[in-house]
Amino acid sequence: MESNAVFTDKSLRLLGKKQYTSNVEFESTRTEIKYWVELFFGVKVIVIDSLRKGRRMGPIMEHTMHYRRMIITLQSGYSIPPFRKKITSKKNT
Repeated sequence: MESNAVFTDKSLRLLGKKQYTSNVEFESTRTEIKYWVELFFGVKVIVIDSLRKGRRMGPIMEHTMHYRRMIITLQSGYSIPPFRKKITSKKNT
């Protein structure tokens, strides 16, 4: 399963709601995505929404994408590592 994080205005707004946006292979199922996200990141996934969007190339033709966009909602208290706040400790010397 190949996945790419998405950084758009909408996806950055969704980060505040514990929702992460990613492009995944078109054949991937929600169950597979949930399993791999929970296993790899050690988080609890509540909901996965998927968007399948084609692009119109002309009056009749439609070009389908080779990926689909997933919006993954996590349980409160969890976050995906690249977006975690860095905790720094001050050492008294």
